[in-house]
Amino acid sequence: MKSSDSLKRVAVTGGLSSGKTTVCKLFKELGAYVVSADAIVHKLLKPTSDVGQKVIELFGPEVLVDGHIVRAAIANKAFQQPELLRSLENLLHPVVLEKIKEHYQYAAQFLFPLFVAEVPLLFESGHDKYYDATVAVIAADKICIERYKAKGGTEEEFLRRMARQLSPQAKAEKATYVVVNNESVEETMASVANIYAEMLSTPPRGV
Repeated sequence: MKSSDSLKRVAVTGGLSSGKTTVCKLFKELGAYVVSADAIVHKLLKPTSDVGQKVIELFGPEVLVDGHIVRAAIANKAFQQPELLRSLENLLHPVVLEKIKEHYQYAAQFLFPLFVAEVPLLFESGHDKYYDATVAVIAADKICIERYKAKGGTEEEFLRRMARQLSPQAKAEKATYVVVNNESVEETMASVANIYAEMLSTPPRGV
């Protein structure tokens, strides 16, 4: 699909607890319109929605507790059964991309300088082709694990989930830009600001 839109699309991706959300927050502070694929999924997973109904059919009624779909229950089953995980991704990824496109059309109407989407499984879904540029956020494994554990996860869970996606190194190789987000907030901010400035100074490639 060829586009003549002047609003550039940028996707931010990376491994678990690498700092994707932090980078997107910095883009937002600079003036970009920012949308999160995870936030979209959260809204989609309602028992009354078409997607929610399909997820319940796929995973069984046990993922439905007190009228809510429990994402942790879905994750526990999905990461233990690769075929189930693939079915879930095949269901969610196309819908999420369509919702991101809706956000893009909204942002384009209000003259935002840049459109940024946080998409953890960007390259795995093959949706990187929709964007003018991609940003891979990486950090040392030890730091990512500690961040993940600080949110209530375990190292075993971290390693199991990371094994199901491209390695941070592979994502960095595929990306247009790489942001190293270890412990220096200043360096991360500088990297994001440089990418932001470069994206505004060059025309969109079109999609």
